[in-house]
Amino acid sequence: MPYEKLEIQTPSPVLSWANHELGHEETKMAKNVASLPFVFKHVALMPDVHLGKGALVGSVIATKEAIIPAAVGVDVGCGMSAIKTPFTGEQLEGKLKKIRLDIEAAIPTGFNENKEVEKSVSNWQRWSDFKNLHSGVQDLQTKAMRQMGSLGGGERLPLTVVIQ
Repeated sequence: MPYEKLEIQTPSPVLSWANHELGHEETKMAKNVASLPFVFKHVALMPDVHLGKGALVGSVIATKEAIIPAAVGVDVGCGMSAIKTPFTGEQLEGKLKKIRLDIEAAIPTGFNENKEVEKSVSNWQRWSDFKNLHSGVQDLQTKAMRQMGSLGGGERLPLTVVIQ
């Protein structure tokens, strides 16, 4: 599939595989991201790219010496965690698949949820605020309580490994 190099002035180029013409706000967001000092090589825009918060959903931003969990347009950034470990690439050789499977087994993903509500979740004092939310979600408090500590509906566990 061919790509186009966007004609915008940025320190790093923006390569687009978008299947639509970018709007003004999308172009502005791509320009902002491509101007970050830690972008590695270029920013890539996938076919279904669209506005997010801070970054475009459907953008790929390789970085050097930086991790940006929310750089997926805050679409799945809430399910990401950056954890520095003492391991080297050699120590992890051949073990990443098992590590990922172990993490996925411990954290409910997709449309799964916790089977029981965690005690710390049920003790949260702000659940009463549900009555002030939009009427379409007021009856979802129990579901929200079971999803706390999971990735909720539709998401998969993103796993980023940084090797020293």
